[in-house]
Amino acid sequence: MPRKKPFSVKQKKKQLQDKRERKRGLQDGLRSSSNSRSGSRERREEQTDTSDGESVTHHIRRLNQQPSQALGSRGYDPNRYRLHFERDSREEVERRKRAAREQVLQPISAELLVLDIWEVYQPGSVLDFPRRPPWSYEMSKEQLMSQEERSFQEYLGKIYGAYTSEKLSYFEHNLETWRQLWRVLEMSDIVLLITDIRHPVVNFPPALYEYVTGELGLALVLVLNKVDLAPPALVVAWKHYFHQHYPQLHIVLFTSFPRDPRTPQDPSSVLKKSRRRGRGWTRALGPEQLLRACEAITAGKVDLSSWREKIARDVAGATWGNGSGEEEEEEDGPAVLVEQQTDSAMEPAGPTREHYKDGVVTIGCVGFPNVGKSSLINGLVGRKVVSVSRTPGHTRYFQTYFLTPSVKLCDCPGLIFPSLLPRQLQVLAGVYPIAQIQEPYTAVGYLASRVPVQALLHLRHPEAEDPSAEHPWCAWDICEAWAEKRGYKTAKAARNDVYRAANSLLRLALDGRLSLCFQPPGYSEQKEFLFTRINTHVINIF
Repeated sequence: MPRKKPFSVKQKKKQLQDKRERKRGLQDGLRSSSNSRSGSRERREEQTDTSDGESVTHHIRRLNQQPSQALGSRGYDPNRYRLHFERDSREEVERRKRAAREQVLQPISAELLVLDIWEVYQPGSVLDFPRRPPWSYEMSKEQLMSQEERSFQEYLGKIYGAYTSEKLSYFEHNLETWRQLWRVLEMSDIVLLITDIRHPVVNFPPALYEYVTGELGLALVLVLNKVDLAPPALVVAWKHYFHQHYPQLHIVLFTSFPRDPRTPQDPSSVLKKSRRRGRGWTRALGPEQLLRACEAITAGKVDLSSWREKIARDVAGATWGNGSGEEEEEEDGPAVLVEQQTDSAMEPAGPTREHYKDGVVTIGCVGFPNVGKSSLINGLVGRKVVSVSRTPGHTRYFQTYFLTPSVKLCDCPGLIFPSLLPRQLQVLAGVYPIAQIQEPYTAVGYLASRVPVQALLHLRHPEAEDPSAEHPWCAWDICEAWAEKRGYKTAKAARNDVYRAANSLLRLALDGRLSLCFQPPGYSEQKEFLFTRINTHVINIF
């Protein structure tokens, strides 16, 4: 019997690597002899890139990587709709780390909490969003895709030609995700723009407002979501601000987690989880306001009586639960028809629009990531029908849901529009996945200079021998003190895990337990008037 030829571990590894590449269907030019993990990651990103954005911005960071499998001719690519942001340079990351260790934090005045939409978006500038270029039925699919990619490159070129990367915020560089928005707007009869009440101007791009109300001629409903996380006077102030600047808006206040009136509110209990899911979906505040807005828009062209009957049933069956803070089991409710998005659904609609087709009104839900679009749909339905997550980019493709036989909801993936917003605020707003932040300490410093984090969390300075003595704080000190208090240690050296502590602090801010709320212009002068109006008219939005 002939002796077997030796087969080394290195050869076996190379054999498995070639087998994986053949399954992925990669071209021979993309195959590499490198066995490093970084090389495999680069090949995966090369495969999942669906646009030529790197011709304008050479460093793109792709987030929310999903496990990829062998793709057939009609296979689904789980990374098709990944978030694509500009990558921060290594030098910039190191510079911010040094600043987090050296810069002493100083509390800012209340005037710096004022946020005006003109400072964020500069309406009329190139800070727009990509539009679908004109098309015709004579064009093939390849011609249409090529035309859209060229138009998208021109869009990116205008932005980076007018602003430097340091001034721009993170914004979406994935053309596939913008195509989702185009399709949702083409399908919708009414567009819901969902914003976070803590910073609504961050989530309100004026270019989208002008496009929907002007070029498309559709009604736009602004949903001020998560109103349970802001003071009532601030909610009313933001509502007046948008009514004053955008008179065509229909404004609705909404929250999927209204406060339990039986539970006392303690501002110092930061770590107490007060927002619960489960049967709480039936207690959502705002469906009645949204129904009235849709009735005013449709003007009797669609029968919405079944929606009103559903709201009455939900209100009659709503309960507050046991108050334990634990998630309750959901009861089976009426079946909800869910339509999954397919490639055929992404094809452009016809040039003519038929509103309220077959007596059904289609309501498109659009907005930034983490503003609560999917939670809003769950609150309208009365139970969980849409998967929700605190991670941006969780909803990767649009889906439609029939709320009633005459009301169809369309959930669009979150999109980040270009702006001049500080990137630290984008992190605190939940636009950027916290788990994938390269340097979270700058965002912690941004938060601590506007919210008394040390006092709320009862932190002790890491270098203080006497707890009563005053010591200057920097962002790194806050993270180290929080790691010491929570017991976050590194695996090898058992040092304080400041990176994990920084992520924990950012999640507390994202959940609203360290609430950072911005104010509209003139809020300080109108605050007493707003409190008087709330008390006089007994306006209790909770």
